[in-house]
Amino acid sequence: MSISTADVVKLRKATGAGMMDCKNALTDAEGNFDRAVEIIREKGKLVASKRADRESSEGVVLAKVSEDKSFGAVLSLNCETDFVAKNENFIALTEKILNHAIANKCANLDEVRALLMDGRTIGEQVLEQTGIIGEKIELPFYACIAAANVVPYIHPGNKLATLVGYSTVIDFQAGRDVAMQVAAMNPVAVDNSDVAPEIVEQELKIAKEKFRLEGKPENMLDKIAQGALNKFFKDSTLLNQDFVKDNKMTIRQYLNGVNKDVKVTTFIRFTLNV
Repeated sequence: MSISTADVVKLRKATGAGMMDCKNALTDAEGNFDRAVEIIREKGKLVASKRADRESSEGVVLAKVSEDKSFGAVLSLNCETDFVAKNENFIALTEKILNHAIANKCANLDEVRALLMDGRTIGEQVLEQTGIIGEKIELPFYACIAAANVVPYIHPGNKLATLVGYSTVIDFQAGRDVAMQVAAMNPVAVDNSDVAPEIVEQELKIAKEKFRLEGKPENMLDKIAQGALNKFFKDSTLLNQDFVKDNKMTIRQYLNGVNKDVKVTTFIRFTLNV
């Protein structure tokens, strides 16, 4: 039977599949549009199963906040090649999923995957993209923050993004400076007291063993190790790190200069391992 160009274009708009894939699907469906859509989706699932063992280490990482800036999220949509990651449609899909997740204030990745978007779950649509694009597509990371004020930062290239939550509204540039600090310096916690006990214990253990091997007196190891731990806190906790834009002050001092009442409540940092 004859398949019109208009029908092919319509199917392409509905599914995002290539022109030839759409034409072949319409031919196989004998012109039935709904059946052709199902064929496209079934192909996506088939391709996905064949590429299940592939590594999707490329992709897009985005951060965004709600209109009132009280809720934000970081999301990663992964693919196999940088070529696909830089594609405008792939970036747009990532942003669309993130926007939908924020609008619905999804609390975790499972909620995002189960969320309906254009009549189907996001999980189903991500799976179908494997068939459309021809690469393994995955949605492996989503995390969110709720706070009085949330500020995002996306590093150029869309491979690294951060969010920082504040206890009160903060000047946007100042909030973004701190979000950039998180991106650049990868702190483990907001302040000393926020570092997980197991990390503190591990740092002390490493320091003691290091100084023991250097021949330091056994009765001095605890004191010397505590000094090393303080250095770790200085280098690895956000408020105590030197400000990357002005290393004469710490982030704590920088924020105090902006607004003494503002406090960092939490942060998120995610980067692709590329």
